[in-house]
Amino acid sequence: MLTWPAPQIPRLPGTGEPVRVLDTSTGQVVVAAPGRDARLYVCGITPYDATHLGHAATYVAFDVLGRAWRDAGQQVTYASNVTDVDDPLLERATAVGVDWRTLAAEQTALFASDMAALGVVPPDVYRGVVESVPEVAAAVELLLARGAAYRIASPDGGDDVYADLSADPAFGSVARLDEAAMLALSAERGGDPDRPGKRSPLDPLLWRAERPGEPAWDTPGLGRGRPGWHIECSVIARDGLGVPFDVQGGGSDLAFPHHECSTSHLRLLDAGESARTHVHTGMVGYEGHKMSKSRGNLVLVSRLLADGVEPMAIRLAVLAHRYRDDWEWTDEGLAAAQQRVVTWRRALSGNGGPDAAPVLAGVRAAVADDLDTPRALALVDAWAATAIAGEVEFHEGAPGVVARTIDALLGVRM
Repeated sequence: MLTWPAPQIPRLPGTGEPVRVLDTSTGQVVVAAPGRDARLYVCGITPYDATHLGHAATYVAFDVLGRAWRDAGQQVTYASNVTDVDDPLLERATAVGVDWRTLAAEQTALFASDMAALGVVPPDVYRGVVESVPEVAAAVELLLARGAAYRIASPDGGDDVYADLSADPAFGSVARLDEAAMLALSAERGGDPDRPGKRSPLDPLLWRAERPGEPAWDTPGLGRGRPGWHIECSVIARDGLGVPFDVQGGGSDLAFPHHECSTSHLRLLDAGESARTHVHTGMVGYEGHKMSKSRGNLVLVSRLLADGVEPMAIRLAVLAHRYRDDWEWTDEGLAAAQQRVVTWRRALSGNGGPDAAPVLAGVRAAVADDLDTPRALALVDAWAATAIAGEVEFHEGAPGVVARTIDALLGVRM
């Protein structure tokens, strides 16, 4: 699957610090990637509608993580997916009267355009579910052979296949929820806890046998059907990064069941290995509710761009919030970001200004400290205010260093 053009990242003098992040599975701030190589998997979109600010906040946050890793001298491999066949996509395609493949292609292209505009570095490994069906089917067959999965007859013929979570004693270690909470979220977020014949209500679907009118693929051992949700990410992450890898990331609404189950599948496939650290972004609200396609309270990146909003203002509006906090998108927040663009450009327009070394060191320290982008922005604000006031010792070339700092580490290109 094609990505989008990669932005050029300027080189900075010196080297950044080891990056620390909040690990959902332990509740502790840990070094995100302790070795020379840093490997990241971020769950991708289901392309049935346009990119909203909740999506943008997630991908911008992990973009900052990748930039901070690179600045620390690490070799980054970033993998992601596109869930280009799934129930919401099929339902949306039917509702608007288009072929599901056409809808998926259109929305995937729009997502790529939005990410390019926002300066997000594209994944090194970018795979759709459709192109990964053979690998996913092989993984399901392996789980069946190991006794970690079982079949239930489908009402339309063939067998659905479910993971047997009793085979994984570590299940529940990602989101750390009690059974009642897991059951409620499973029902709310795409699970089927009431399906007759399941060994446990929480057992997730691995393979869905063909239903009338739905896309399906032939497989030697499973018959015609399509993959379940969680196993897709398990296989794409494993094949793209190897296991264990450093960080599995996504929105906090993916911690359960998606990351819990995909991590469980990885453990059963790969002798207990999975992601070392799980990192989750907060939810973005609008008009008093979490921004979501089902509610329809969306602020779309493409709409903002079409209305003439500068991409860097959108990015700055996102970076004004700590990645793991829930927050609300407002017109006032966007206006503040737009004013920040004006102020920073004015400060950066001269040949000299206040010493840039403290800004570089401070921004580096902020992003290394659990991606504290609000602190990083405040440091640049203070430098810009001093530069505009013009009452300090003049350092030739300082604006260039600051510009390269915010470009390389925050992805903000002035």
